[in-house]
Amino acid sequence: MRLRKVKHAGETIRNNPKYVIAYPESKKGLWNKTFGNNNPISLEIGCGKGLFLMEMARKNPDVSLIGIEKFDSVLVRALEKLIIDPLPNLLFVLADAADVDLFFDSDEIKHIYINFPDPWPKTRKAKYRLTNEAFLPKYRQILSENGKVYLRTDNFPMFEYSMMSINRSDDFSITDIALGKGIESDGYVETEFEIKYRKMGLPIFYLEASVERSRK
Repeated sequence: MRLRKVKHAGETIRNNPKYVIAYPESKKGLWNKTFGNNNPISLEIGCGKGLFLMEMARKNPDVSLIGIEKFDSVLVRALEKLIIDPLPNLLFVLADAADVDLFFDSDEIKHIYINFPDPWPKTRKAKYRLTNEAFLPKYRQILSENGKVYLRTDNFPMFEYSMMSINRSDDFSITDIALGKGIESDGYVETEFEIKYRKMGLPIFYLEASVERSRK
């Protein structure tokens, strides 16, 4: 699907440095100081329009949350929500997830959420999938000893690919999966896509992977 360009998205983002960190590499190792506390930090890669993170921030005031989004026309919609309803434990970053290890130090992140990522269905585009084996060492580098990666997708080939990729990795082990229904639990927060797909009766696939402590 073609991304719709939002007029003045870049300008709006630049004019709100309180909510969008312009140079995330300058914050490496300093994110707790940036938030002004020592709370655990969770990261959503590909945060989209921000519904998931906004709700997570409301429900978890003792957790600092960061959303990375590659496209300014998407991130600006999340930013607009945060401007209307400011949350002290939420920040955004306009950047490519491929550079995540440049923005965060070792052990700096507790959880990584990957919600309904682009499945890049063509084999020659597999390197762009966020669970590609090139990404996993970067996630491992920034995660704490008890860190976890959470994946949600409506795309079974993407889910299957992710399971295989993680199983081949020395950095993670799969600790939970749910086939076709997602996870139902207290504190569970749905994304925009998840709400839409559930209404359509489409299955949701869930995967949880934990850091392999032996690699620390």
